[in-house]
Amino acid sequence: MATTFEQMRANVGKLLRGIDRYNPENLSTLERYVDTQARENTYDLEANLAVLKLYQFNPAYFQTAVTSQILLKALTNLPHTDFTLCKCMIDQTHQQEERPIRQILYLGNLLETCHFQSFWASLEENRELIDGITGFEDSVRKFICHVVGITYQNIEHRLLAEMLGDPLDTQVKVWMNKYGWTENEDGQIFIHSQEESVKPKNIVEKIDFESVSSIMATSQ
Repeated sequence: MATTFEQMRANVGKLLRGIDRYNPENLSTLERYVDTQARENTYDLEANLAVLKLYQFNPAYFQTAVTSQILLKALTNLPHTDFTLCKCMIDQTHQQEERPIRQILYLGNLLETCHFQSFWASLEENRELIDGITGFEDSVRKFICHVVGITYQNIEHRLLAEMLGDPLDTQVKVWMNKYGWTENEDGQIFIHSQEESVKPKNIVEKIDFESVSSIMATSQ
């Protein structure tokens, strides 16, 4: 599978060089490539942006399903700004009138504003959106752990489970082990000491005698 994807990536890379990247006849190839990314849990932002650009230039070719896949794949790469880049290339009419796109934009807003519990609740009501997007939920959990890691020193086990969309408590231990977090007897999970991430910096100013003497001479 990996070899197949790398071959597709190389072929698409050739398509995207020069003026050919704006040829709508290449859309079918690029759309298949987007679907491959979704199924095989791989990612190519440049190719996906090229698809959205072709949709901008050729509105009649617009595909809601492909655009939805591109947006969902962009969400898997948070905290990078891919989702915002993709969103800006989609016409407002499609954002407002195409239900799947509207729902994905709402999910993206919940993630970007760290309303994680609301995100999982909304996703549960719209699970058909992520059909065929391999690894989507784990990618989101990785982003949530990133946010937790830079925000908390300690967090309640229950709260972390809610943030990870894990009401049955089957995922928390997995992600704790992945990031080296530990739990005490009171159900508090130790993330890390914020002091450990504060790196003091010594600032040394060097002033030579000539500079000082010229200043003193001026002030006299």
